[in-house]
Amino acid sequence: MEPHRGQVAWPVRLGMMPALVDGFSARAETAADLAAALMAGAEVVLVPARVAGEAPGGWLDSCGKTQLAVSIAESIWLSGRLQLLMWVDASNRESVLSTFAEAAMTVLGADPDGDGEALAGQFTSWLSRTSKRWLVVLDGLSNAAVMEGHWPGGPAGLVLITSADPSASAIWRGALIHPVGVFSPREALSLLVSRLSGDAGKCQGAESLAAELGYEPLAVAQAGAVIAGSALSCRDYREWFAQKRAKAADAAGRAPPAASITWDISAEHAERLSPTGTWPLMTLAALLDGYGIPAEVLVSSASCEYLAWNNTEARGPDGAREALLALARAGLLVLEPNDAATMVRMTRAVQAAVRSVAPAAVLDRAAASAADALGQAWPGDEQPAWLARSLRSCTASLRKLTGDLLWADGCHPVLLRLGQSLGRAHLTGPAVGYWSELAGVNDRMLGQGHPDTLTARERLASACLAAGRPGDALSGFQWVLGERVRLLGPEHPSAIDARRHVGHALMAAQQFGEAMTVLGRVLSDCERVRGSDHSETLTAREELAAAYHGAGRFADAIEGLRLTLASREDMQGPQHPDTERTRKKLADAYLADGKIKRALPLYKQVLADWERLLGPDHLDTIAIRSLLGSVCYSAGQMGFALQFGERTRAGYARVLGADHLDTLASSTDLARTYYAVGRTTDAITLLRDTLARYERRLPADDPLIEAVRESLASMTGG
Repeated sequence: MEPHRGQVAWPVRLGMMPALVDGFSARAETAADLAAALMAGAEVVLVPARVAGEAPGGWLDSCGKTQLAVSIAESIWLSGRLQLLMWVDASNRESVLSTFAEAAMTVLGADPDGDGEALAGQFTSWLSRTSKRWLVVLDGLSNAAVMEGHWPGGPAGLVLITSADPSASAIWRGALIHPVGVFSPREALSLLVSRLSGDAGKCQGAESLAAELGYEPLAVAQAGAVIAGSALSCRDYREWFAQKRAKAADAAGRAPPAASITWDISAEHAERLSPTGTWPLMTLAALLDGYGIPAEVLVSSASCEYLAWNNTEARGPDGAREALLALARAGLLVLEPNDAATMVRMTRAVQAAVRSVAPAAVLDRAAASAADALGQAWPGDEQPAWLARSLRSCTASLRKLTGDLLWADGCHPVLLRLGQSLGRAHLTGPAVGYWSELAGVNDRMLGQGHPDTLTARERLASACLAAGRPGDALSGFQWVLGERVRLLGPEHPSAIDARRHVGHALMAAQQFGEAMTVLGRVLSDCERVRGSDHSETLTAREELAAAYHGAGRFADAIEGLRLTLASREDMQGPQHPDTERTRKKLADAYLADGKIKRALPLYKQVLADWERLLGPDHLDTIAIRSLLGSVCYSAGQMGFALQFGERTRAGYARVLGADHLDTLASSTDLARTYYAVGRTTDAITLLRDTLARYERRLPADDPLIEAVRESLASMTGG
């Protein structure tokens, strides 16, 4: 899902829903009428049926819950009864927050630069009051903390949950719990026959094989895959299976689950299908998040180097793709193409089995290669968002399974990339938690003076600043500054940057006096070390001007910005983006100092340049047009205020839609301008329309609604 801020074309589907696998069984006997139960209920939870002696996380957890959820969701969607269908990987809180935040951008036109948790809250709030029929699927949810504060609910909504933990039923809040167990004999036979395309020769002994497999969904699926891709019949496979199971039972003292045998048969079959072997790639995949591994990770140069280390005949990306296809044909993973990329899905039970038999040295080498491969596949712009989210989940899985291995040569860069990605996704809470944990491990593994430790501490402080915790940020930046100065000296570029960060934190804490002192020192250092016209020096002068502005010393702020603007115009040109930003800051300073006449021409120049460089309908252009209208209103230039106000409202309506909050805010401002110039009828008509749109979008007690009502009452005398 790519976020946008325009009109919403209903109905809407959001999230990365898995595809139905070949030969999918609708389970007409063991899961009948689940869709109807969900429609009559509101919440249904699919959990594995527990068998005596089967521990959580075992083979029987792979009972087809997710596939059933896909089938139910698609059935309800195709019935035409939904206006919103949303699929969420609910295995971790970060995934939930980022998916809900993207939904807020798509459905509500929310600001993509907003805090991720706040955006998620906006979306769940909308779910609670909308009249549009919706279904949210929470796949893989077992921990109540994942959904804390963001549980989807509302009179128009349905919630379908899959969980591997039946004991977590206490968090389902009265939902219908539906255990998903083994197939019925008819369902198992139907799946086998469909996988074998009804081939009479291969189907010989299918009923007996299904019974021998205990009708376990995963075992039946894996057996069907091997038989379909080989010369074996069901009778032949049953004999092979029985021999292996008897041997395993003798060793363990009890009969193991059928899938613990069928996966081993599938692994042998996959090896025969791929000339260069499949075990190395399967081992690498077993360390990542089996819910969704971007195939690009597994065919990256790092993965291919790892495959060549195991087998010198491995043929680069083509060999990796061949191995992936072999594993899919053997039923060990699923390759799921979509419009943008192919996702690899692998059950956690198979992943655990692979890790249990792989030698420690092989796992270590695979982990290092997986970390490199994740870094190579990570998009620099963090887009598409689902890809970045999958890479974050895969990296978290790798980190969890490998202990301290990724610190063998310092903190592996992919661990830093994960933290950066959380920040880029505006997931400030998870980012603070992640950087705090990473900094602690770096302290223990590398020592406080190690560059990677300093980087993690600095990014923890930045995450605290983004999360609105300036006090924590300030103490963190001060610690980093002390270490930078101790190790590198006070005039080293890293020490100067660290001092600048301290200044930023002081600004955020509104300690403007101290900020002026610190940022003044930064400016002096930059002038001495880098020169008065260096870009870093110009930035430092702007930051000091911002501290002056915050402290109310507008004349000093104006002087600094005038110098910076002149330097930028000489060095970068009058229309360079940096020059334009400085010009706007100078206009802001003039406006704050009450010098409206000096601010106006600067704002007008900024608007003209942005209309030319960005286009008249770019959101930044519309925002500066709105600001210019407000300035003209304050200056008494009502003709210009009216002109800019009408263009602003039209621009927002065109780009974001008539019901977007930015459009409605501009409508309120325009109504005020109409009223001020004597166009009372236009003002009242526009304000009534704005109020009606607010009432459709927001709760009845929202302050925006109350403010519009008060304005309307003052205009009508009501």
